Amino acid sequence: MSPVTPELISPRSPRVSAARRLEKRNFRGKERLFLAEGPQAVREAGAVPGTLAELFATVEAAERYADIVGDARDAGARVHLASEQVIADISTTVTPQGLVGVCRFIDTPFEEILKARPRLVAVLAHVRDPGNAGTVLRCADAAGAEAVVLTDASVDLYNPKAVRASVGSLFHLPVAVGVPVEQAVAGLKGAGVRVLAADGAGAHDLDEELDHGTMGGPTAWVFGNEAWGLPEETRALADAVVRVPIHGRAESLNLASAAAVCLYASARAQRATGGCRTVNGS
Repeated sequence: MSPVTPELISPRSPRVSAARRLEKRNFRGKERLFLAEGPQAVREAGAVPGTLAELFATVEAAERYADIVGDARDAGARVHLASEQVIADISTTVTPQGLVGVCRFIDTPFEEILKARPRLVAVLAHVRDPGNAGTVLRCADAAGAEAVVLTDASVDLYNPKAVRASVGSLFHLPVAVGVPVEQAVAGLKGAGVRVLAADGAGAHDLDEELDHGTMGGPTAWVFGNEAWGLPEETRALADAVVRVPIHGRAESLNLASAAAVCLYASARAQRATGGCRTVNGS
């Protein structure tokens, strides 16, 4: 691939400085931009019209991932060839992969999610670790959920660690942010969605819920903090508080593992009662 712009070699370049500032939440919020690193994230961002604003790539990465760079340019992104030092300066990873995208915010208003009448939703009520938030988003995507909601008590969706942990799933399904948990639960119930709080001390057992056939309808799972779970006032909002049974000797499951189990249980129950849904939801 032949260069179309001079290679950026100075970390002090205005474009590099602007991208580097996006590591901080206040700058992300002000500019409504965030970083997506690596070929997978950049590819998925470029597939969403109007999302990828800029792309920084080393000459080696631009040659290796010529299709991704070409698609980014075709989608209207401004492509900058950059030195490895510049990429390292922008990147938040220890071993950058040579591609860093600057993306426009893509969160969806909560009201639009409700209008779509979702059948499976993950609500992150008090999740503070960005890696966990991104991993749960990835689990929700894999299980076929139609939406994810991050409440105002949860981590920033666009934290670089959250974006990286989602492995591109951030760009696959609607995500609402900053929704008070009371509003999230009330809205979902109003849309005909059964709200289940996932908690290790829940009165209901996930296996029993499946055996009793109560999991086949529209469902939202509420997941809490990694260390202390869900507060009592949040559990009280749900239609039921459900625990994942521990059949072995493990003390508990971590947040992402529990979320995967719960979301896949609902997805399986919904397919059993309503038939296997296609990718477009029909």
